[in-house]
Amino acid sequence: MSSTNRDPSISSEPEPVEETASNLHSLSRAVHARRPEYVKSHRIRIKVGSWNVAGCPGTDKDLASWFVDGKGVDPQLDAKLARTNVSENSEAVEATDNGNSKVQTSEESRVSSGTQRELNSSAEPTQEEKEDPTVRLLGGEKVGLYVLGLQEIVDLNIVTQTFYSDLRAIAKWQDALEAALPKGYTLVASEQLVGLLLLIYASPEVAETISNESTVSVGTGIYGLLGYWGNKGGITSRIVLGETTRLAFTNCHLASGHDQASLDRRCWDYNRIMTQTKFTPVNTGGVIEDEGEKLGDEDFAFWLGDLNFRLDGLPGEDIRRLLMLHTRGEYDLSKKQTGEAFSEDGVIVLRNNEDDGSEGSNTPGMISREASFDKDSSDENAELPDPDDFIPDPHDDPASIQTTINSLLPHDQLQRIIKERKAFHEGWHEGDITFLPTYKYDVGTVGLFDSSEKQRAPSWCDRILYRTRADVSRYEKKCQDEIEAKKKDEEMKQRGIDKAVDADESVLFDYDPATDSSADNLSYGDPTYDYDEYDEGENTLEHVITKEGFVDKISLDIYTSHQRIMSSDHKPLVAMFTLEYDAVVPELKAKVYAEVARELDRVENEGRPGVTVIIDGKDSVDKNRSVADGSEGIDFGEIGFLRRESRSLTIANTGGVSAKFNFVEKPSVLDDVTKHPPWLNFKFVRSLLHDDEEAQDSLGNEITLEPGETVNAVIEAHVHDLAHVRALNDETAQLEDVLILRVIDGRDHFIPIKATWIPTCFGRSLEELIRVPRDGGIRALVKERQEGGSIPYTMEVHKSSPSELFKLTEVVESLAERVIADENMLEEAKVPRDKPAWPFDKDSWQTANSADHEELRAAIIEALEEDRPVMDSIGADVLALKRLEIVSEVLLLFLRSMPDGIVTTALWAKIEQALPGLGDAKTPQDADAHRSAVLDILSTAPYCNISFVFLTSMLTRVANELAPLSKDELDALSSRRPRAGGKRSLSFRGRGSGLREGVDELAIQRRLAWERRAAEVFGDAICRAPGLLGAGAKERRALEERMRGVVEVFLRT
Repeated sequence: MSSTNRDPSISSEPEPVEETASNLHSLSRAVHARRPEYVKSHRIRIKVGSWNVAGCPGTDKDLASWFVDGKGVDPQLDAKLARTNVSENSEAVEATDNGNSKVQTSEESRVSSGTQRELNSSAEPTQEEKEDPTVRLLGGEKVGLYVLGLQEIVDLNIVTQTFYSDLRAIAKWQDALEAALPKGYTLVASEQLVGLLLLIYASPEVAETISNESTVSVGTGIYGLLGYWGNKGGITSRIVLGETTRLAFTNCHLASGHDQASLDRRCWDYNRIMTQTKFTPVNTGGVIEDEGEKLGDEDFAFWLGDLNFRLDGLPGEDIRRLLMLHTRGEYDLSKKQTGEAFSEDGVIVLRNNEDDGSEGSNTPGMISREASFDKDSSDENAELPDPDDFIPDPHDDPASIQTTINSLLPHDQLQRIIKERKAFHEGWHEGDITFLPTYKYDVGTVGLFDSSEKQRAPSWCDRILYRTRADVSRYEKKCQDEIEAKKKDEEMKQRGIDKAVDADESVLFDYDPATDSSADNLSYGDPTYDYDEYDEGENTLEHVITKEGFVDKISLDIYTSHQRIMSSDHKPLVAMFTLEYDAVVPELKAKVYAEVARELDRVENEGRPGVTVIIDGKDSVDKNRSVADGSEGIDFGEIGFLRRESRSLTIANTGGVSAKFNFVEKPSVLDDVTKHPPWLNFKFVRSLLHDDEEAQDSLGNEITLEPGETVNAVIEAHVHDLAHVRALNDETAQLEDVLILRVIDGRDHFIPIKATWIPTCFGRSLEELIRVPRDGGIRALVKERQEGGSIPYTMEVHKSSPSELFKLTEVVESLAERVIADENMLEEAKVPRDKPAWPFDKDSWQTANSADHEELRAAIIEALEEDRPVMDSIGADVLALKRLEIVSEVLLLFLRSMPDGIVTTALWAKIEQALPGLGDAKTPQDADAHRSAVLDILSTAPYCNISFVFLTSMLTRVANELAPLSKDELDALSSRRPRAGGKRSLSFRGRGSGLREGVDELAIQRRLAWERRAAEVFGDAICRAPGLLGAGAKERRALEERMRGVVEVFLRT
């Protein structure tokens, strides 16, 4: 599979490079024309499974056995598996032969993207396989893509019939599936819609070729005031394999019920899912398509789930009684299995697998008592037996399970609505149904149908359908032909009967079978199927021309139920597909890209410096740009506060002379100065392919490249300025800019930069924060309002103080206690008591330079934005001292980011007017008076008052933990009389001069220093004193003393 399958109608010759250098689109066209050079053929198996677990407990425990290991199928209750001999070349079935040997397929080795392995191999049977002589479906590492659709993973009662995603339910099923899958399989898509869950996992080789995943949920359940509830509906995930092949997987649960109204509702559900499912535009090589895709635009589509179609026109009791004859073995099926003589003159058909490597058809060898027609027979002139000598086809055997199934299928609602073109008529296919109905069984039984009071009739409710782009095209052509035929009929009627007769005669003799599309897209119930009595029913690869013009191939290898899975009233359903597709090889594409870019620039101007800029990031700003000069731009996607995001550029010297270039600062319109955007950083590095620090070091601001050389530029987005954060929250600023790459003596390159801001709780006022709902935080509020900007003060108040402040202060207190405990047990956890105001003074931090500092800080901020517990955002393995420093940093950052602070400008003006000597109390009584006055003023703003109390109470408790004093020492500290300028002297009541016994003066001094410095830090963080920035040095110091005094008087109560 090294060659590329290409539609012959599409030219594969490389496009010649035009001599006109001004053609901006020549690069993309030239690279696209050379696609056969970097597109190679791959082959994978896709395993699609569907199961309605009916909310039954323990169903997740069975997931590994049937979906991954392939266990649970019952050959006796599946007409196709019942006649599958263990020596057959079945591409999706593994079997243990009499418990002694394990026979696998002729292509049993794993076939996955990017690798070409031998397809013929054998394996020694394990002890488990010897003891379990049953048929198993292919699984494990031999499957490249696992697609699982579950229904009713939660109880669908009226209380829970709403759109929601239960993370616990998702985690349970993901854990169960990941535990069963081979190591290295990657989650591609995961989406829940109430009871529906769609999971897609890919092997390591396949996962790296998947892109453009887009998942959409459409609810179709009960209609209420909030819209369509999600107890029914569909989840569809679109992925692109190898940048060439689009796959869509839909997991659905349609309306239940047996009556006509329920059937009509199911058709309505299907059509709503089809029309409402819209995917994001496909991004190929940084170029985004103009419009998003819908269902029908993909190359291959798979529809699975509980479709809920029933059997019409038959009493449920009759269906149940008829099927129970098979499940109980009353037809004695075991005597009619392939491999046993049916009569004295019987002929047994076995698959001839001695030449597994042959490309031709698998011609069956014949074993008979009268003659041998083995391929090694010396009688070359022996005639093949008459077709009447073959084993009777199960379809013709009145006692076979297939005959029973065939008698029920004409009553299947799905077949009827397809024929009536109400749903699933647009090219959808289904494999042959050779298995028992999947619904409804008594839980815990293999084949006992519903014995409850309702005694529901057995039905094939669970289905897996598929279609290709070719199927859709045939259906659309058929519809167009019908429209044209109708127009012809109307024209003939208008011309008169005589002319119509002439036209009919003309049609009779002008008929061309090659152009007749009436047999295309045959649906259930169409009688015009081809029949060949020698046809063994082998799967063939259907050729499909993809949207990108390549010829892909797909076949359905197996379609069956796992009858022996008994934990639900539905039986799991599985379909195995083989897909051959063409995929882009990134390394080869990059090579072609560089070659084309180099040639274009050489033609443009060999004597002028020129560079080519390639955007290595996934997203581009301008959808219509395709030239590799950086003008397509960079889209960073979503960016949050203090989260770093980076994109890379590859800059190649594609000219004929040396090129010198650098990023230049953009002139400002307001003050005519040049400056870089405050939220962007960039540097030139040697390589992005190596992790060593030397390769990532900056090469300087100006780079010189010789012809053919390349260099990487890393563009980093990092929003850290608080004023910028406030503007982004208020939507008065946007994350948009333009970088200018200046090529000396050459052409400048303008690179648009764009990012989407994630609203944050930082940079918002206290009045805004108390209006954020308790569950979900600021992100949930923005999502609910579906708009950004500031939070209106007209909204309802949900809290008396910001929950972010409460969480942070609570965690600081808890960690302070933990730090003291760790200090007593761990040598490396020593508390820096000699540093005043630790852990709030940034100069005292010991772990701020650790490698994971920014990552941990961002995790705390994200937890606050999503209203999650702060402690859970940092792993328990992180030292408590380190956690305390990071949480303290985030607390101070949060306080400083509040525009109005806690002590607002208005409150500060009142405090200054009432307490001009604040911070210079002479006696303890003065301090008490200052406290009372401050509280009286703050009480006029209750929310500020409560937040202030939270904060000062926390500081007091932390001070008692980190700088503890005995009762005598506290009494001594409280009795000190402050001197002018805020200094204190020792003076104790009733003792005169000297120190009391048992009083540690050093401990008192440490406490005083801690309180003073902590008050300075938090006074500056929470007080908004006007004129502070423009004040002189002396006035500034006086203001800072008064701000410190507001906090300090509350640190010892």
